[in-house]
Amino acid sequence: MDNERHLATFAGGCFWCMVKPFDEQPGIFSVISGYTGGTVENPTYEQVCSGTTGHYEAVQITFNPDVFPYEKLLELYWQQIDPTDPGGQFYDRGQSYQTAIFYHNDAQKKLAEESKQKLADSKKFNKPIVTPILPAEPFYPAEEYHQHYYKKNPLHYQRYQIGSGRAGFIQANWGNQNHGK
Repeated sequence: MDNERHLATFAGGCFWCMVKPFDEQPGIFSVISGYTGGTVENPTYEQVCSGTTGHYEAVQITFNPDVFPYEKLLELYWQQIDPTDPGGQFYDRGQSYQTAIFYHNDAQKKLAEESKQKLADSKKFNKPIVTPILPAEPFYPAEEYHQHYYKKNPLHYQRYQIGSGRAGFIQANWGNQNHGK
């Protein structure tokens, strides 16, 4: 098996909820929760939550494109978010919880733009797809207690998924298509 490693970076609201769908998929080496897109080096969770750093909560995925292609990552990403919400995601509001795709090269940019257009053309949502596609910026891993939160605190994670409205939105819009649940 080829061990080629590429990076993908996605902001989809609370990073706790963005790890599990990608984790343990074939060809995924790691999924790290962290911060990107801001102006402060090595920000803390508290700094990012204050809304003063410009960072997004995001996940950085190391993957083998021969096993799990970038197009498939994008498809799974869209199924985890409300791409029509410019103010955050579900219960979480503010810039750090907004969605974004951060591309690492021109090929990723092109594929991300194509997938966004395909989603818009599908008319699945009755509002515009507002998730921006941005160049990748420095990525800072979040504090250890945020990493793989769904494994460390499964009951809290499950309550959050339901209480935030994310689980209901995903089920209502994607149903059984959401293979990353």
